[in-house]
Amino acid sequence: MLAGRGISDMHILGIVALAVTLGGCATKYQEMGFTGGVAAQQITADTWRIQSRGNAYTGASTVQDYVLLKAAETTQAAGGTHFQIISAADASRASTLVTPGSSTTTFVGNQAFTNTTPGSVDTVIKPGQDVYIRVLKLPPGAAAQGVYSAPEIIQFTGPRVQRPS
Repeated sequence: MLAGRGISDMHILGIVALAVTLGGCATKYQEMGFTGGVAAQQITADTWRIQSRGNAYTGASTVQDYVLLKAAETTQAAGGTHFQIISAADASRASTLVTPGSSTTTFVGNQAFTNTTPGSVDTVIKPGQDVYIRVLKLPPGAAAQGVYSAPEIIQFTGPRVQRPS
């Protein structure tokens, strides 16, 4: 143990290794699967539902970035230049994990020693977002309020998302 710091270098190294490992467990930008991802489904000629789901290691802002990027990509694939968000809903899921406690008693001679480990209750949040968009084809330079430029979303949000290797 380092003097005055109260924590060993090995402990710090372990925490850093755990953070790096868990950071790699977040849902990547991919088609919807068991661990989450994104999906686009056409509802009408110009309306699409964009869904994004993350796992317990994925941040809510990451899921929002995935929705915007998928909306922009879907807009371009449908021949549009811009999209408008018609409605959005939080599709996050929460679950509770309960771990029971335990007690072990050891007898040494006529003395009993009991070691108790408390139980725990953990809540796990898996972020999700459902968004309905309308695909628009606007002339160059025409900007409308409440409308997002697909190329700009791809340019600025695209580099932030983590894609599968």
